[in-house]
Amino acid sequence: MDIDKVRGLSDPELEEQLLQAKQDLWQARFQLTTRQLKDYSSIPQTRHTIARILTVQTERRNERSKTAARPAGRA
Repeated sequence: MDIDKVRGLSDPELEEQLLQAKQDLWQARFQLTTRQLKDYSSIPQTRHTIARILTVQTERRNERSKTAARPAGRA
């Protein structure tokens, strides 16, 4: 999932995608340990997806705190 798609998701959708990506990563690591994993590139791809989701969540959190901390009457 690229960053533009991640930015297009709502906050609840981001949470859901983050949980799904973490589960996918756990399953891939488990398959790697049991020598069942065929596509080794899925682990870094999933880690990048998790990082993108966390980045967007942090950006949104920082934006909310900026707007909340801005004094009234100032732009």
